[in-house]
Amino acid sequence: MLRHLAIATAIALGSVMIAAPTFAQDASSAQASHASTPQAVLENVVAQLNTQIADHKAELQNNKPKLISLINQIFLPHFDTDWASILVLGMHARQATPEQRARFAKAFYTSLTNRYADGLLNYSKGSVKVLPFQGELNDKYTVVKTQAITDDKKQIAVNFVFHKAADGQWKAYDVIIEGISYITNYRNQVDAEIKKEGLDKLISNLETGGDKALQQMEQENKGNGAK
Repeated sequence: MLRHLAIATAIALGSVMIAAPTFAQDASSAQASHASTPQAVLENVVAQLNTQIADHKAELQNNKPKLISLINQIFLPHFDTDWASILVLGMHARQATPEQRARFAKAFYTSLTNRYADGLLNYSKGSVKVLPFQGELNDKYTVVKTQAITDDKKQIAVNFVFHKAADGQWKAYDVIIEGISYITNYRNQVDAEIKKEGLDKLISNLETGGDKALQQMEQENKGNGAK
């Protein structure tokens, strides 16, 4: 899905960063995490992509550690990683031990980051437009719509689902691209892998194989008819 849409990948990446370890934030990121509305949060993310990614692509091309560091800085303050982790595990979250949940969260996050980091290098200024917010704010489910434009000028609907997290801040926890929930997509894949090999094996594969293990999981599930 997203791997064929570089711009959508760049924006959607943050919403599936599952329970990452704590990273240092600069002053602008920390302040932005307290933005008063979901739309303001998303506008800040786009602004940071414009200045920190689009303006430094040549430098980041051969410096993946710095690219990943920027991903953490730009996206992590604005997403409820704990809730996203539970959603991806689905029913297996209730059965997993706290240690299993923590290991899965860290391994899955690391795999996703490495899987999609390079997609950000295709990001160009003006490639994403945050649309005017319509409706009323709902603390549990508020959707902010954006429009991503690919290199061939195709417009992609990328909608972010926000809620008020436990700390009172507006944070996204899912992204819906052309009507497809990214969290649901990965939850289906994770569910299939756990049923086939077990949670511990899945975690081990992600820890040792990283983004390659994630890619293999995607291919296997696609071959089995998963969307």
